[in-house]
Amino acid sequence: MSHVGERISWDDAATDHIRTRSARYPAAADIDPAWTVEVVHDPDRLVDEPDPRSAHINSVRIVGYSPTARMVITVVALRDPYGGLHGASAWQSTGAALRQYLEDRCDD
Repeated sequence: MSHVGERISWDDAATDHIRTRSARYPAAADIDPAWTVEVVHDPDRLVDEPDPRSAHINSVRIVGYSPTARMVITVVALRDPYGGLHGASAWQSTGAALRQYLEDRCDD
């Protein structure tokens, strides 16, 4: 499912969570919420809705590229009843998610 003009918002706790990933995971990249906006608007993004790894039926997992960060990022969000996205977590994509994103871009 793709929503044109999609927006993502982050509350203070979620913003702090993604901006301080390296404090919890030493090799992790801290993520700026502005980068997740780029991911959501990436025309080549991958979207799982609902997110198969979440217990929430309104969950969304988006894998896309942030030109500012120069990396592929995985964003997990919850969709509200009005269609808006509320960020829950985000991290630099690795493993299968990164491979799938890169392979899908090469197939075009």
